[in-house]
Amino acid sequence: KYGDDTAELVRIAIDCARRASDTAAEGQTDRFVALDIGPLGHILKPLGDLGYEQAIEIFKNTIRAGKNADLIFIETMSDVYEARAALIAAKECSDLPVFVSCAFGEDGKTMTGSTPAVVASVLGRMGADAVGMNCSLGPAQLLPLVEQFHSYLNVPLIMKPNAGLPRVIDGKTVYDINEKQFAEYMRLAVQSGARVIGGCCGTTPATIRELTAATEKMTPAPVLTERRPVVCSLSGLFEFGGRPALVGERLNPTGRKKLKEALQNGNYDFIVEQALAQREEGADILDINAGLPGIDESGVLKGCVLALHGVCDAVLQIDTGNAEAMERALRIYGGCAVINSLECTDKSMNSIFPLVKKYGGMVICLTIDENGIPADAQGRYRLAERIAERADSFGIDRSNLIFDTLTLTAASERGSAKTTLDAVRLIKDKLGCRCIVGASNISFGLPRRDILTASYITMAFSHGVDAAIVNTSQNEIMKAYHSFLALYGYDSDCAEYVDYASKTVEAEQIKYTAPNNSIDKLKRAVLKGLRDEAAQAAHALTSDTDPMEIINSGIIPALNEIGEGYESGKTFLPQLLKSADAAAGAFEVIRAAMPSVQTDGDTIVLATVKGDIHDIGKNIVRAMLENYGYRVIDLGKDVPARTIADEVIKSGAKIAALSALMTTTVPAMRETIELIHTEAPGCRVMVGGAVMNAEYAAEIGADAYSANASEAVRVAARLCGK
Repeated sequence: KYGDDTAELVRIAIDCARRASDTAAEGQTDRFVALDIGPLGHILKPLGDLGYEQAIEIFKNTIRAGKNADLIFIETMSDVYEARAALIAAKECSDLPVFVSCAFGEDGKTMTGSTPAVVASVLGRMGADAVGMNCSLGPAQLLPLVEQFHSYLNVPLIMKPNAGLPRVIDGKTVYDINEKQFAEYMRLAVQSGARVIGGCCGTTPATIRELTAATEKMTPAPVLTERRPVVCSLSGLFEFGGRPALVGERLNPTGRKKLKEALQNGNYDFIVEQALAQREEGADILDINAGLPGIDESGVLKGCVLALHGVCDAVLQIDTGNAEAMERALRIYGGCAVINSLECTDKSMNSIFPLVKKYGGMVICLTIDENGIPADAQGRYRLAERIAERADSFGIDRSNLIFDTLTLTAASERGSAKTTLDAVRLIKDKLGCRCIVGASNISFGLPRRDILTASYITMAFSHGVDAAIVNTSQNEIMKAYHSFLALYGYDSDCAEYVDYASKTVEAEQIKYTAPNNSIDKLKRAVLKGLRDEAAQAAHALTSDTDPMEIINSGIIPALNEIGEGYESGKTFLPQLLKSADAAAGAFEVIRAAMPSVQTDGDTIVLATVKGDIHDIGKNIVRAMLENYGYRVIDLGKDVPARTIADEVIKSGAKIAALSALMTTTVPAMRETIELIHTEAPGCRVMVGGAVMNAEYAAEIGADAYSANASEAVRVAARLCGK
């Protein structure tokens, strides 16, 4: 945020902190100076405007300047994707210990929909030295998250809450719990697993004294030593060891003409559609492969990962034999991926194991070496044992290993299924590692492949296989899978089986049925966040449908539906932004096709108030308001009251929408509201931001409060008399 002055400011700040540390009270011997790093104030691509490598480089500049600190503390991160970028930067240009802390909402998730389990899994596996939560809420609200964090963390857990929730009394911001209450909540947090504790907004030296007195003689809960075998996306997590996983195979171009064409043409909307379809069919993990002759595999694979970012909650299994392509994809993936795959050769292990170590996740290990696939189960087990021993030498826990004992086709390899599954049993019994099978391989060259494959996955799961790579659109396979879950007790009261049986049709294959008319196609494209498809559907409609009918029947209902899902916690910020982007693509087509028709509506002036440099929430609100037809004048962040009032008067705006994240900038918001009401009495003021609530908004004179971007649309409509 400070450009060329960053290095000098960081150096001076560390010098100030070091002098304070040196003069601390006698007897306080463990004194450390932390380089504290917060969010950049941007949403990262593909949802926002800042590139991932740009973000990493900005963080690196600050970290290099802070090399004389004792540790790095990355905190108040509302997006684990950005926290991950900061952690990569720290690991690549510093050897200091790194703490990472995220901010959570009242729903127990970050702004982008990540749970404590996801945050713990992503940041812990990537080498953070302590992980946890700070800011946003008080200790009472964050306490239920402690146990969730602790059960997934193999490093110390941080808890640094606010002093409760803010409110205004006699014009001053106060928090709703006192020092002793704060300390008592934190005692409970320590009992539940917190090991690094402190206070954020609203806490004072008196708070910390009470906290210290209440907890200094406590023995914190031990850090977990056993690693849980988990993989995750930004908003979804799968843990091996219980119900077997289904890995969708339809994002592999082998034998798939349409997918090949999509990869060659950069048609990422097709990739997203295939991913969402497999997820709806029941896939837990999606194998994604871009290995085609004549294309830039690294670039296309990275493009596929970015296209799926935040839109589909299934975990990605990144499938490539190209180590460079693998690293580029893992670097920009927001979760812990399944890495597919590694072979029992020095070249493969030396190139893939470092990626597992750096980016976390789990790796599929093939029981094949320079001599090929051993013919018997014992031979395949010996290769697995060698791989596990090499993993040990890289400091990779064996819980990160998934073995594929390689399924050969039954038509040409007699007894191949038995050999593969015998090897699985040896690995499970002797190494205790997870196993996966490429189920479709068994039936190559045979008729009604789905029947044989379905029988094979039942055999495989019975032998302890933890995951199978299958075509989830094949009815025989899904029938076998749901039957297995019911019979083996993974499906409580057979509820999933009953649900599946009641929905499925007795056909050879479950097929996706596309919407019949263009309006439905447009709605679906906006809901799924498919910009190109939305634009095409809008274009098809412009020849014979009134533009306002397109907007009112297609775009607005879809935006309303995704907004309602966002408010109810069924969808998260990435899906909201992707839908807004798809709607914007449709609007562009409507405007271009019929220039005389404008969707510009009432004017809204939007700004983050003076002294506040946060604008992520404001930018989201802008996108939503624009897609509902409002003319939005965005003045940016750190905007003086005079500038906002002048623009309101000049533009004739009906609404001024003001944002503030920090309690210290609420006075600036109050000043701005008073100025607007005095000089532009016809303008209504809507406020929002992390420190705001309805009571707070009323106290400072606002006409309305909005908790999120979706609600802002409804509030704006009400203020405009719509």
